[in-house]
Amino acid sequence: MAPTSRKRPRRTPSAPTVNRTRPIPPTVRKVPQPADSSTHASRVLDWLLQKLPEAYREKVRDILVLTRMDRPIGALLLLWPTWWALWLAANDFPPWKPWLIFTLGVFAMRAAGCAINDYADRNLDPQVARTAGRPIAAGRVTPREALIVFLALLAFAFLLVLLTNPLTIKLSFIGAALAALYPFTKRYTDLPQVVLGAAFGWSIPMAFAAIQNTVPPVGWLLFIANILWSVVYDTEYAMVDRDDDIKAGARSTAILFGDADVPIIGVLMGTFVIALVMVGTRAKLEWPFWLGIVGAVALFGWQLWLIRNRERDACLKAFRHNNWLGLTVWIGIALALAVR
Repeated sequence: MAPTSRKRPRRTPSAPTVNRTRPIPPTVRKVPQPADSSTHASRVLDWLLQKLPEAYREKVRDILVLTRMDRPIGALLLLWPTWWALWLAANDFPPWKPWLIFTLGVFAMRAAGCAINDYADRNLDPQVARTAGRPIAAGRVTPREALIVFLALLAFAFLLVLLTNPLTIKLSFIGAALAALYPFTKRYTDLPQVVLGAAFGWSIPMAFAAIQNTVPPVGWLLFIANILWSVVYDTEYAMVDRDDDIKAGARSTAILFGDADVPIIGVLMGTFVIALVMVGTRAKLEWPFWLGIVGAVALFGWQLWLIRNRERDACLKAFRHNNWLGLTVWIGIALALAVR
């Protein structure tokens, strides 16, 4: 048997070494965004920022994120109760002047509240996954800058209020105090959501005062209803951060309610609906309002289904879902007054 021949592989001359390393692009600062930012709103902000000189874009964007312009959901949750009150106070479509004043005021006060909230939480936010990317927590906005933004927005809102009557101006001081107080209550009480509800709902008595120069019982009843609703949606929101908040030492109704959170939220939802029924009865609203109530009950049912397992993403989705509930109630009120 012939021995097996092994052919040596031919050696090909090696090609000269070529440095194929791609040139390293210049470093671009990647701005971390809060985990709950709205993709659509962020895209709109990006488009608008392209119109500014490049030197100002990053700082302006940080200020817009500080004031939650990338997340309009908070402003909408403040807007709907304000519109409920304006329509009920006017008994129809409100006059354009108070409508414009309060609509602009909603966005100004919401933005101011966010600035002072992040200032108050500047040592807490870095410890919470959802808020670690906020501008102050990430070091992109200084606490001093946040205070300046807060005071500027507060001054703008006050200038708007000066266009109303003396009673509304007096009530505005209470609203400003509530907005400034809320962020600090998370350290001293288990019920900061109640304070938030009062702050978010204070536009209701102000709207009645601006149009009727008084706050009737139905106005205060609507204010109480809004506090109940605020505790519902902000507890859903707090359920997202509950584990991080416990570690950081923050307090909330989500922590207070514990394992009974979902049943208690259900009770609060039912109480809110009862309060709205009382508002509709006192205001003698027509059938569209009652259809709106049915829609609100259905939307609440969907929220309870979402939060049943207390999953973070589902709780955040339930919180955002309240925008549609506020819109539904407003449509019911507006149509009920229109068909009279």
